[in-house]
Parts: sequence; C-alpha cells; structure tokens
Amino acid sequence: MKSRHILISGCSIAGLTCAYWLRRYGFTVTIVEIAEAPRSGGQAVDLRGAGRTVIERMGLLDEARMRSLDQEGIAWVDEHGRIRASMAADAFGGEGFVSEIEILRGDLVELLQASVDGVDCLFDDSIVELSQDAEGVDVVFLSGRRQRFDYVIGADGLHSTVRSLAFAEEADVVEPLGLCIAWFAAPAFADCQGWYHNYNRRGGLAASIRPGRRPGESKAALSFRVRSGEGAGIDRHDRQGQLALLRERFDGAGWHTEDLLPAASNAEDFAFDELGQVRMDRWWQDRCALIGDAAAAPSPLSGLGTSVALVGAYVLAGQLARCHDPRLAGRTYDRLVRPYAVESQELPGGGAGFAPRSDLGIWLMRTSMRLAGRWPLRDLLARQFAKSADIVLPDYSDCRVVDG
Repeated sequence: MKSRHILISGCSIAGLTCAYWLRRYGFTVTIVEIAEAPRSGGQAVDLRGAGRTVIERMGLLDEARMRSLDQEGIAWVDEHGRIRASMAADAFGGEGFVSEIEILRGDLVELLQASVDGVDCLFDDSIVELSQDAEGVDVVFLSGRRQRFDYVIGADGLHSTVRSLAFAEEADVVEPLGLCIAWFAAPAFADCQGWYHNYNRRGGLAASIRPGRRPGESKAALSFRVRSGEGAGIDRHDRQGQLALLRERFDGAGWHTEDLLPAASNAEDFAFDELGQVRMDRWWQDRCALIGDAAAAPSPLSGLGTSVALVGAYVLAGQLARCHDPRLAGRTYDRLVRPYAVESQELPGGGAGFAPRSDLGIWLMRTSMRLAGRWPLRDLLARQFAKSADIVLPDYSDCRVVDG
C-alpha cells in the first residue's frame, strides 16, 4: 500500500498483534477502544499451535511463559467436590484441554500493549460512521472527531462495530450457541490444589474454578443453557440483571456455587455474554477488514479463539505490507486464514458436552473424559487439539521492517 495510515478498532489481542506487525512494516497505526483503558483481568487464554508461533516471532514467548498460570490439569467434580475424571496438563504433549502455556487475557494484553511503541491509542471512544471510497475511509468517532484513514480493521470482538457498519448486522452473522457465561475473579479454594475444576448440574448448569496468578485469587465462571432466542433478551450491559439471573439459575445448585455468586457480585472484572460463532462469506470489503472474533469467532468452547486472533492479525498485517492493492491484501488474507478459522469452529458434539442438560448427559461426559487417553477417544481428541497448528504461517521477512 502506498498510503499507510491504518485505524484498528479494538485494543484486543487481535488488534494489538496486528498493530505490532503493521508498525514493524512501517505503517502509521491508530487504535480506537471504547473502554477507558486497556482491560485488565479476564480469564485464561491458550497460547498453542500457530498462535504460539506468532507470539514467538514477536519475541514475546519467554515473557509469556513467565506470566503463564501454574496448573496441574483439568478435573471434573461432583457436588461434593470429588474428582470424577481428570486430565493432567502434560496430556497430549501439553496441548490438551489445559495447554502448555495459559496466560490471563489481561496479562497477554498488557504484554502486547508494551510492544506497540509508536501506536496512537484513543481510549473511551468508538467509531460511529464509516464511508469508503477508492482511496481511503472517512471515519466519524463517538467523540465527534473526524479523520481519514487508508484502511480500517475491525478487531472489536463478537459484537463488532466495524462489522455492523461496513459488512452486516450482528443478527445476520452471529450464530448463538445457546449458552451464557459469566467470568470473574473469586477467592482461592483450597480443595482445588492447583487444578482447574469443572462442575456440572442437570438443567445445563456449569461452574468452574481455576488458579489465578495472584495469591489468594482464582478465576471462576458460571454458565447456563438457554433455549433458542431466549438469550437475545439478556442485556449484556445490565450487570444487575445478569447477576439476578445467575442467582435464579444457580439457587441450590451445590458445590461452590453458593460462594461464587457473591464473588460475582463483588468482582471488578465481571463479564457476561451469550456465546456465539461468527460465520461470514467474506472478511474484507475494499479498504476494511475483520480479524479475530469479529471475523470468525469460534467461541471459548473451542479453546482456539486466541490462536485464530493471533494468526489472522499476523497474516493480514503481512499481506497489507506485501500488496500494493489493499483489496488483494484482504482477499489473500481471507483465502489463507479461512480454512484454519473454519476448522477451529468445529466443536465436538456441537459443544453440547460442556453443559449437559440431564444427569445421563453429565455421566456420559465424565465417562468420556475418563476414557480420553484410550482409543478411540484419544485419537478423536488428538485431532481436535492438533487444529491449533493446522496452518503454515507465511514468511513476511521480505517486507519492510522498521526498528522499534
């Protein structure tokens, strides 16, 4: 591209990674983020497969390892906390349900943020209008600011603003998975002893507790099934309504849920959403493109969302640096990354095993996890875990590189 000022919407893992590579290739980059500051906290994300390779090429892998969580593995427990199935962290070569490197989302964002010197970050602002022509994109911000850019990238997640403005309405491309999840920090629980504990209750309820990085802290989640269309009535900005719904669903649910409910109410990093997958025929439109969850969210159930975000950001930045025509850059990025992202969206059993509705379903899920190290389940799971590496990353070392 001859003109080289790019706007990225979203100070996310995808957005920051793309900004890093674009700056390396000599672009001027601006990031706009609706939050008032980089978002701290959050749950653990996996660095595995091709996503881990991107972090390694950025020179950040050693520091990511230093910040990774210390976990023994994953376990499925009953209402009394008794372990009914487990998988150690070193299972499947360290690429199982708990990967070799798991880092809190906030820690990874902080690491990426520190690597993007020279990037202008506009916090507490958002895009409200986009207008493309053959030479660039005119942008109007919520703050009233107006500016012209050569390219706009949406790295703004499942509920992408760029996608809604330049591609399609959310309802037309987001496929709900019938599951709502709340994530939040909670006190540590002594009986977990470094394990990532998961508890299921009939009715499609699921709760989990995993180690945090700070002493005395754990990271927790409460999940519940919703019927088709039911989740659409939950306001994702209404925290009090979400907490009331969690109390209603998990009343008398057993295990540690009675302790997790007040923890959710008090948590500073509380987040709530209905899970969905983004399915689009095209991730680019002239001088706009989408990456990460905005383009092809696989959902947290896949364990591959971070890999898809890192790979997409890396490839789009490289293609923009390599191609004179931004449309060719977008088309080639889409062609290279799409098979990887689509494969990542394929959930075993459609994701139904995460929160079974019946006691029989829970028993079947636990039994399958007990047998995960044996044929034929071993081979099926190995193929699922191997998806994270199922792409050959292009080499963009021939592109212009700027120190710092």
